[in-house]
Amino acid sequence: MHEVAELAGVSRMTVSRALNHPEKVKEKVRLRVFEAVSQLGYVHNHLARSLSSNRSNVIGLVLPSLENSIFSQTVKAISDVLRPAGFHLMLAEATDDAKVEEAVIAAFISQRVAGLVLHGTQHSPASIRMLKGANIPVVENGDIPTEPIDMVASYSNRAASRAMTLHLARLGYKKIAFASLANNPRAAERQIGFLEALEEAGHKPDPRRMVAVSRGFVGGTEAIAHIEQSAPDTDAVFCAGDVIAVGALLECNRRGWDVPGRLAIASYDDLELMRHVNPPITALRLPRHEIGRRSAEMLLARIVDRELPARSADLGFEILQRGST
Repeated sequence: MHEVAELAGVSRMTVSRALNHPEKVKEKVRLRVFEAVSQLGYVHNHLARSLSSNRSNVIGLVLPSLENSIFSQTVKAISDVLRPAGFHLMLAEATDDAKVEEAVIAAFISQRVAGLVLHGTQHSPASIRMLKGANIPVVENGDIPTEPIDMVASYSNRAASRAMTLHLARLGYKKIAFASLANNPRAAERQIGFLEALEEAGHKPDPRRMVAVSRGFVGGTEAIAHIEQSAPDTDAVFCAGDVIAVGALLECNRRGWDVPGRLAIASYDDLELMRHVNPPITALRLPRHEIGRRSAEMLLARIVDRELPARSADLGFEILQRGST
């Protein structure tokens, strides 16, 4: 608060009043204080304003979606590790929006969480300032960023996508399409891996075979419709999500397309459903449970044992070949 006051050119009392009773501060002064708060990454402590070293026994977890079942194993594993150590898990959704994540991070820090787990790995400058200034352990677990904020427990989206695409190429598929969500940082990394694999396999990338689709089963329907209209000679589609892949399979069944005879389908992730559709879908199995376990263990090592765990853990992935390819 002293630093905010210095930067804004006001007293600490004015800073306190602007944060707690903004209606009592002139607009020009209030905006100057808020600008200083933003520049410094300062987060006001709503729980214990006079006890800046206090921490709760709560760990915050920020996910891109609370609806997507792929996160359930990770959440369960984190909770299972934290509970015996006397810590509780609190969830929040950021929707892959940097501004939303910024507000969620500020809320968690203001509640004096003991640590944070962030599924996202792309953050606004303000979020990074807050996280580094909060002096709490942070684990990112949605990808392996080149410049981690603190610690990482994950796998490489880029490497996994590259491996699956090369797997399809080795099976003899030459005209491979890629279907993924738009405006999704992890999907963007998967697309990079897809393109790298095509180049390595000697296949020329074709923009007609890269399609951005909606969330859910409808995304698979959109992918098949796009393939039929824009690239009908496509012999395989790699879907950057399980639900998209199932939607694509259902749409192929509706159209009477044989899978894999007319079109092979591969998926990203490995929900149980992948094994029970007909034909079962070839998929990348990602270590969701292990990611959660390691994330929690890294935090506890820092919080409880005061250890310095390895900064980054690449937990890898596995390709499961099934009937769809």
